[in-house]
Amino acid sequence: MDGNFSPGLVWSAVLLTSVLTLCSATLEPYDLLYDTAVRAFSTSDYERVVRFMEAALSSHGELRSTTVRCRLRCLDQHPFDGSFSDLSFFNVVLHRAACMNECMEEKLGPQSLHKISEDVVQDFNRRIPYNYLQMAYQKLKQPEKAAAAAHTYFQANPEHVEMGEDLEQYKDLQGVTEEHFVDREARPHQRAFTKAVKLYDKGHYEEAIVLFEEALEEYYKADVNCRALCQGPQKFDGHNHVRYRYSLHELISDHFTQVLHCEHECVRDLATRPGRLSPMENYLPLHYDYLQFAYFKVGWMEDALQCALTYLLFHKGEEFMTDNVEYYREVLGQDGESREKAAWYLRRHKQELELLLIGSKTMGADFTEGNYWSSSGGRDDSNRIPSGTDGWMEYVPIAEKKNVLVVPPQQLREGGPLVYNDVRLVLDSVALNGTQRVLLDHVISEEECAELQQLAYAVTMAGDGYRGRMSPHTPNEKFEGATVLKTLQYGYEGRVPLRSARLFYDASERARRIIESYFMLNSTLHFSYTHLVCRTAITGQQDHRNDLSHPIHADNCLLDPEANECWKEPPAYTYRDYSALLYLNGDFEGGEFIFTEMDAKTVTASVKPRCGRLVGFSSGGENPHGVKAVTSGQRCAVALWFTLDPLFRELERLQADEVILALDTQSVWGHGLNINPKDEL
Repeated sequence: MDGNFSPGLVWSAVLLTSVLTLCSATLEPYDLLYDTAVRAFSTSDYERVVRFMEAALSSHGELRSTTVRCRLRCLDQHPFDGSFSDLSFFNVVLHRAACMNECMEEKLGPQSLHKISEDVVQDFNRRIPYNYLQMAYQKLKQPEKAAAAAHTYFQANPEHVEMGEDLEQYKDLQGVTEEHFVDREARPHQRAFTKAVKLYDKGHYEEAIVLFEEALEEYYKADVNCRALCQGPQKFDGHNHVRYRYSLHELISDHFTQVLHCEHECVRDLATRPGRLSPMENYLPLHYDYLQFAYFKVGWMEDALQCALTYLLFHKGEEFMTDNVEYYREVLGQDGESREKAAWYLRRHKQELELLLIGSKTMGADFTEGNYWSSSGGRDDSNRIPSGTDGWMEYVPIAEKKNVLVVPPQQLREGGPLVYNDVRLVLDSVALNGTQRVLLDHVISEEECAELQQLAYAVTMAGDGYRGRMSPHTPNEKFEGATVLKTLQYGYEGRVPLRSARLFYDASERARRIIESYFMLNSTLHFSYTHLVCRTAITGQQDHRNDLSHPIHADNCLLDPEANECWKEPPAYTYRDYSALLYLNGDFEGGEFIFTEMDAKTVTASVKPRCGRLVGFSSGGENPHGVKAVTSGQRCAVALWFTLDPLFRELERLQADEVILALDTQSVWGHGLNINPKDEL
């Protein structure tokens, strides 16, 4: 294709022109701008990439801020009064709805223009636009802007090895200074808190106090904004919201419960760092802990007492803080009061919980209150607050941060029989510089590899991508996959050879038996997910790539490289115990499988894929891993995850077992293959 012409760019331009013609004052939808920028990147038009990507980021920010402003303004303009009859209640609701609709359309144009797909929303949450910008600014020889974009992206993706290396290179460039490494998406409350802690650690207590107070002020502002954003459309998992409920009050109850749950979870959202799924422990109370000690250090005892009492609102009866309160009272000769803002915040939180329990029960959904401010997160000081005649005592942290070590569920063993005669051990855990790792060859033959590759081409081309996304891990590669049940159905329908579909099933079972035997497991290893996957380098997007085909991660916990920990909690697949990859080919460039340390940067072992090669490992934080960029060709493999818990067996695998049993007993002939199409994906 001519690099100066793209039908996609023409389509984008026509659509954009149409939108602007219809609504000259309309905010341009950020998904359209983003798509135009990505298309420009594929043709190496970097000036256009910068123009449209920056416009997309600006549109995204304006959409968010306008939504918040309109909702808050309409809440203020139409408050509930003391009379709460049905008519007065709905009078306020209807006026608020009309107000919000008018406000939004005045600022943004028709709201239907700004219905953004979940894929694009997730790309912006993951800061993917800044990855494009970093590369575009680099090409345009604007290192200062490239450094800022790279830094912004890296804050949310610290496991991205190549971006970390790029940042180190930017630091050495002439004209690039520390001031250029700014986080363009920094949240004000977190930025102030981080700076305050650094000043506190240096003993600059007065300056730290100013920033801690600023962080609290910004936190409560962010809470208001977060809650305003929750008032939009909600997803109702498990049933069709409108069809499931017919009563007016049931409809309102369901939607209000979903909105309230979102608002309740703002506590978690505001405590979560960019790119992380787990919040910082004890985040909001920790502000008051730092402040009580900092105020003591500068001699402002009344403020110290107030902050200590406020901390105790969150952790009633906490021993060390109770001692501090008694000391402050003794010094002052009087009592104090906690801060009303925090007290009100907690009262609302408690009332929300009571309503959520009622609403969830009405919806028929389970609700469990999260541990929003666990006292296990504390200041890391070397001394504590005053006590005794000399005014000093050794500081003991309020609670040591819990160190989560993720280990395989059984006694660690390896070296068991390989089950099949042709399979050859290449490297064990010692040779791979880790634990519970193994590399094996000749798990399947060259002929079987070729047959499975052909199967992958036929089945994955049918569109069974990763959750419907063509490029879930990097925009520079196309990702395609197929499940074992879907493949068997295609075989039965004659769309692929049934023998090939059966080979996929048998090869994955062979891998399962090898892993179970080699690691000497004393209970059955079950499939938790089976996926035939291919990653294909996209032509024209491979120059100077600095991303990974699959970022560094662990399979059953949330990797936190900065804390050097892996949190075994949802949404991670915590039930996964072992993982394996069976490679089908090696005729491509890049695509090496790598193990790293918990920092997601230090590579401990690298594996070059080839036909019949199997890499297996335990799924926890002891084995962070990823895939280097596939820069040319197509890399195909059978990806396997296993569990020791039969409750988490793969449903599709159980259905596939029934299909295979039917095939083996020949009962399928003449009776039809009973596969529910809804269970395909």
